[in-house]
Amino acid sequence: MLKNKIVLLGITGGIAAYKSAELARLLIKAGASVQVVMTDHALSFITPLTMKSLTGRPVYTSLFNPAYGSATIHIDLAREPHMFVVAPATANFLGKLAAGLGDDLLSTLFLAVEPQERPVLLAPAMNTAMFENPVVRENMERLRLRGFELADPDAGTLACGDVGKGRMVEPSQLLQLIREKLVSAAGVDYRGLTVLVTAGPTREPLDPVRFISNRSSGRMGYALARAARERGAHVILVAGPTALEPPPGVELYPVVSARDMHQKVMEKFPQAQIVIKSAAVADYRPAENSQQKIKKGRALTLKLVRNPDILQEIGSSKEKRFLVGFAAETENLRTNAREKMVRKNLDMIVANDLGQEGAGFAVETNIVQLLFKDGRVEALPRMSKYDLAHCILDRVKEQYGR
Repeated sequence: MLKNKIVLLGITGGIAAYKSAELARLLIKAGASVQVVMTDHALSFITPLTMKSLTGRPVYTSLFNPAYGSATIHIDLAREPHMFVVAPATANFLGKLAAGLGDDLLSTLFLAVEPQERPVLLAPAMNTAMFENPVVRENMERLRLRGFELADPDAGTLACGDVGKGRMVEPSQLLQLIREKLVSAAGVDYRGLTVLVTAGPTREPLDPVRFISNRSSGRMGYALARAARERGAHVILVAGPTALEPPPGVELYPVVSARDMHQKVMEKFPQAQIVIKSAAVADYRPAENSQQKIKKGRALTLKLVRNPDILQEIGSSKEKRFLVGFAAETENLRTNAREKMVRKNLDMIVANDLGQEGAGFAVETNIVQLLFKDGRVEALPRMSKYDLAHCILDRVKEQYGR
C-alpha cells in the first residue's frame, strides 16, 4: 500500500530524532518516497546529509533559501505528499500547530495542510513532566479535534534519566500506523464483511518433546488478516504456532494441531462471507502419540494417518461464500494448483513455486500466480507479503462483487 506513495517526514528538535532515520529507511523499504523537512533545532540532533542519503531527495530546512528555486517552498512541499508525518513532534511544535503559528518552514508548511483531506500523523516525544503539562495536553486534544492523528508516546526510561511516559513510539509501530491511515484514506471496501483467515503451521505431536510440522512462519496469513482489518473487515484469524505479533483488531484463535484448526475453522466458518486458507496444515499425524519421551535406540518406524482436509470440507459446503486456497509447489505449479482448485471447489488459488528465490516459507517476500475459476492466470512480481495481501484482497473483492 506504500508503493508510489509520497510521505512528508517532518523532524523537530528532540533526542528521538535519531529514530526518524530508521522510520525513513522503513518507509523506503516499503516502497514509499520520503520527503524530509527539518527544523533548525532538529539540525542539532541529526544531519540533513544523513536523511538525504537515506531518501535520495533534497532535505529542506529553511523558509527562505534561494537555492530552493522557489519563494513559496512551503506551498510547494504541501502539494505533493499523500500523507504528512512529524516524528518526533516536540511540545513546542505541537503548541505552534495548535495555535496556527508559522515561524519556520515546517510549521508554515502545515498551515497549508488540511488533515481532513490528507492524513497527518504526529508522534510526540518529550519529558514526562512536559507531556503531562495541562497546556500540552490541551494542545494535543485541540489537534485531535481538528483531525490530526497522534501516536501517544510510550512509557520507559527517558534521555534525561527519568522514567515515565514520553518516549516516541518505535519506527516499526509508526510504519504500521502510516499504512493504516493511507488504507483508510483510500477507502474501507471490506466494511460489513467477515473474513476468516487461517495462518501458520500445525504441529502433530509424536511424544511430549517432538512433533511433526513444516516451515511455515505464518507471515502471509498474518499479513492477510492485517490488511483485511485495515480495509474495514471483521477478521477471524485461526493461527497455528508462530512467533508473530497478532495484528491489531482481529479476533484471534490460536491452535496447535490440524484437528484443533479443523474444529475452530468449522465453528467459525458459518460467520464468514470470505474464507482465505493460507495455513500450511499437516496432511498427516502420527497414529500414536507416546505419553513418554521416546528414547534413542533402534531404528524407529512411524505410522501416519490422514488429518481432516479442512479446505476440502469447506469447499463442499461453502454455498455463496468466496473461498481462497494456497498451493505451495516444487514442480508443475499451474497444473497442480489448477487441479487443487477444481478438486476443492475454490474460487481462487494463490500458487507459489518454492524453488524461486524470495518465495515461500520463512521469508518476508513472496512471488505468486493467482489462478481464477474462469481460467485466467495473473503472475505477480516479487513483493512483500503485506503488499501481496492487498493485491489478493483486491482480486477477491473484484470476484466477490460479481
